[in-house]
Order: sequence, then C-alpha cells, then structure tokens
Amino acid sequence: MTRNRPILFVGGGRITSALCAGLRLGKYPREIVVHDRNPDKLRALRAESRVTIAHDLKEALPRADVLIVAVRPASVPGILQEIAGTGTWPRLCVSLAAGIPLAALRRSLGNPAHWVRAMPSPVSRIARGLTAISLEPAVSTTERKRVRELFEMVGQVIEVPEPRFDAFTATYSSSHGYHALATLASAAQRTGLDRKTALTAAAHALADGIHYWRKSALTVDELLQEAVTPGGIAAASMAAMDKAGYRQAVHKGIQAGITQARRNAASQKTRKATRKSS
Repeated sequence: MTRNRPILFVGGGRITSALCAGLRLGKYPREIVVHDRNPDKLRALRAESRVTIAHDLKEALPRADVLIVAVRPASVPGILQEIAGTGTWPRLCVSLAAGIPLAALRRSLGNPAHWVRAMPSPVSRIARGLTAISLEPAVSTTERKRVRELFEMVGQVIEVPEPRFDAFTATYSSSHGYHALATLASAAQRTGLDRKTALTAAAHALADGIHYWRKSALTVDELLQEAVTPGGIAAASMAAMDKAGYRQAVHKGIQAGITQARRNAASQKTRKATRKSS
C-alpha cells in the first residue's frame, strides 16, 4: 500500500468495528480513519481499535490510500453523492454493501475510481474470517494485491465472479451457524436437557464436525457416511429432519437472501432515477 497513507472507512457500524479490531489484532501498522455521523460509534471505535476520527469527510478523502464504503445498502447512494460532491477521492474504492453491483458503484463516482466489492464477516474481529472479493476490470494487479493483503490480515480471501457474488453473500454468513446452534440447542432443551448442556452439545456437534472436515481429506459425503450409522440414532434424526423439509427450508432461505440482494440493487437504481428527474 502507498507509504504512510491511511485507509478510510465511511460508516462506523458493526462490520467496520469487526474489521478494525481484526486489523489491530493482526498488527496492522497504518492509521485507520473512520467517518460516521454517530459520535457514540466513533468513540467506541477509537477506544477499542485506536482509530482516528474524521469529522470532515472532505478533508479525510484526499489523505486516504483506500476508501471503504461500509454503510447499509439503502445509504450507499446518498453517501456516494456526498463523496462525489467533495471533488476528490482515492482511486481504489471498496464497497461492503450487499447487493450493490460494481456497475452502479462505477456510475456513482466515475473515473478515476476503481471499485472492488468485498463481503467480510463479523468473525474478522478475531482474524479468522473469510472475505469474498469481486473486482471490476479497471482494478490493476497492484490494486488487487493491496486489497487482498488488507483483508488477508483478518482471515482468508477468495475471489468470486460478480454474477455469483449475491449467492456467496447469502450462503456465507455466520448467522447460519448461530441459527443452527440456537435451533439445535432449543430442540435439545425441549427434550429435557438444560440450556447449558444443550448449547454445549449443539456447539460441539457443529464446530467439531466442521473442524474435522477441514483437517481430514474426506469429502462431506464420506463424513456423513462415517457419522451416520444405518439404523442408528443419527440416521433416524437426519431422515426425520429431511422428511420435515430441512433441505427445502435451507434452499428457500438462500434464495430469499439472493432476492433481497437484488432488491437492494433495484432500489438503488430507482433512487438514482428519482434524483435525476427531480
């Protein structure tokens, strides 16, 4: 990255908090600057991750090496309009807003902005996350390396073609793990286990199995065959869940996430068209 120039987060919410904490945990040496309208968020970020608060966005933008737009999708058009109004911004820009396509981002600022979409996880807070990135063609090899190096400080990075990015976004969320944990533990409690024991059993069922999959050379199908003995308790449990619609429910959930991402993109187009006609 360019020597001594900071990264600038616009938006000081949960994902910014997680990324800043993970970067500091990974000994990120640069200044991290955050701009947000909420003073409480900024104070918390400064206390936790030693960030620099930027009250004036116009002053912060020319100093930044990388601009990271970390606001909700509905807020993206307004914040990009504000950035465009300053007249200057970093060449390398990263959007963390789910569902907002590269083409829309490019139209908002135009040249010389080179855009990357990134989807990190709150698990970045402990530097064990996974971040997907999708790059527009204008992004240079050097810029690609800078983005990868930044997010590799908080976990693994994979590149996903933009047409598949929304599917990745809907699939990769720590909420799936938490939802499965809560659901499995709740079911165990209904059978009579106390909450602590139920959560412990459910957490080990999920985390230990996935850890074993990562460490072994076995496929998921092979692991299922190993764990599910015909005529056994696990086999009966899996069969009953599938019969009740487990697979269909997960499929519908992923499809709903993709649909929401597309709504985010469509609503941005609508707001942009409204501003032009007004």
